[in-house]
Amino acid sequence: MKKKYSSVVTTGLDKAPNRAMLRAVGFSKPDFDKPMIGVASTWAMVTPCNMHINKLAEYASKGANTNGGKSIIFNTITVSDGISMGTPGMKYSLISREVIADSIETVTVAEGFDGIVTIGGCDKNMPGCLIAMGRLNRPSIFVYGGSILPGIYKKKPVDVVSVFEAVGSYSNKTISKEELLRIEECAIPGPGSCGGMYTANTMASAIEALGMSLPGSSTQIAVSKNKERDCIESGKALINLIKKDIKPKDIMTKKAFENAITVTIALGGSTNAVLHLLAMASSIGVKLDIDDFTRIGKRVPVLADLKPSGTHMMAKFCKMGGLPPFLKRLLDNGLIHGDCLTVTGKTIKENLRNIKDDLGISVIREIQNPIKKDSHIIIMKGNISPDGAVAKISGKEGLSFEGKAVVFNSEEDCMKAILKKRIKKGNVVVIRYEGPKGGPGMREMLAPTSAIMGQGLGSEVALITDGRFSGGTHGFVVGHITPEAFDGGIIAFIKNGDIIKIDSSSNTLELKVSKKELSLRKKKWKKPSQKHLTGAIYKYSVLVSSASKGAITDGKIK
Repeated sequence: MKKKYSSVVTTGLDKAPNRAMLRAVGFSKPDFDKPMIGVASTWAMVTPCNMHINKLAEYASKGANTNGGKSIIFNTITVSDGISMGTPGMKYSLISREVIADSIETVTVAEGFDGIVTIGGCDKNMPGCLIAMGRLNRPSIFVYGGSILPGIYKKKPVDVVSVFEAVGSYSNKTISKEELLRIEECAIPGPGSCGGMYTANTMASAIEALGMSLPGSSTQIAVSKNKERDCIESGKALINLIKKDIKPKDIMTKKAFENAITVTIALGGSTNAVLHLLAMASSIGVKLDIDDFTRIGKRVPVLADLKPSGTHMMAKFCKMGGLPPFLKRLLDNGLIHGDCLTVTGKTIKENLRNIKDDLGISVIREIQNPIKKDSHIIIMKGNISPDGAVAKISGKEGLSFEGKAVVFNSEEDCMKAILKKRIKKGNVVVIRYEGPKGGPGMREMLAPTSAIMGQGLGSEVALITDGRFSGGTHGFVVGHITPEAFDGGIIAFIKNGDIIKIDSSSNTLELKVSKKELSLRKKKWKKPSQKHLTGAIYKYSVLVSSASKGAITDGKIK
């Protein structure tokens, strides 16, 4: 088997010192003739999403070793979105995507791995792994850590979003302090990623649709025999990819990304997928932009009745068969490209040849009877967002909203106002200076949106921001506004009482203020200082692109 990269590390008398080091970490003489496999584990005890991934890495390693490779497990970082949510620490969430990608790239090239298995759990792990795999373009395969089992409260499933919404309900005096505590205590029963069609499950599903993980990998419970087998088989599959010299660039094509977008829409997935898919495409040199989401969204319906906008938890979808029969439904109706290559070495159509669409209609609707006939992810433009913004409109909230702006310069200030019940029916909440550069880090606004929902104002209050949203967010919300406030975007000049109109029928986001008045406001505006920034967050603020470009840090610096 060809050792395209590791031969420079292990072959020749002059590489005796290199081999000596490798012998100390478990190599024997026969291993030096095998391809070296990096197993990138995002294991950490900082989040339940990743607390089991060390064991999954061992299974993946076993799979590679039993199929002719020699694996080395290494770690990258992860941070917990759920724990950092609503705190200054959330500024580091999106930054962690870049650190994960950088660290996998660094270790893989430094050690001379011939191929890599990457295993991710929490939200930013998945795109971070894929960005690294795209940059490296070596035989690669992604394994999803799996979804959490739901907690149970009063015989109903609950999860972390239930807790966020319970905070709003408590502030509205619809539940007691004791009830809030009981929901908190039972919401997270063990390992696995948050249990709705939130960002982690959205991205895992999109990556499987992209062709970069084995069939079924994205819709398995974290603590299951299925997930153990998935890891072993992924390790084995990587060796076959090395033998056939199948690389990410062969799989991650424009058509494959169109499949990923289609699946994201049909599942009612997270708005974060826009950021992440743009970044992943950029890493491999595929030209993808936000207008592709609009183009594809016109013909793809929302079919999945999954949380946060729907009824069911991810565990139920997994039990029914998960993504393969779902892909079969989309393929049979001409909604995805069947000729795209995958990490099995076969096309999507070939992978689905013996799969039956036996999902029924309770969780996944029929094509002819969708939850929404077109995309819930709406790319909005207008005077507030000439370069684009991303809305999540399920249809339940209505298709348009017009109201008076209530403006905040940070998430914290907004949260204080919500909990003090200062937000009223008809308000458009504006949270600014939370963009990729201005935050920096583009925090998720799950705490304020959940508190609004918990107060029963979900369909009567809108929220716009140059920040972003958790996959658990629902309601009338628009994020990713570009240009952001820090760059002098119109969102920086909005005042309390201004009229804002959001229209998903025309895909527009408009501030009803004259150009003359906006010009006067712009003259008085001063760009905030970021002299206080240091370290990783400073480097990120300097390098990061706009949200409409994927908030990437490896593009050309202008």
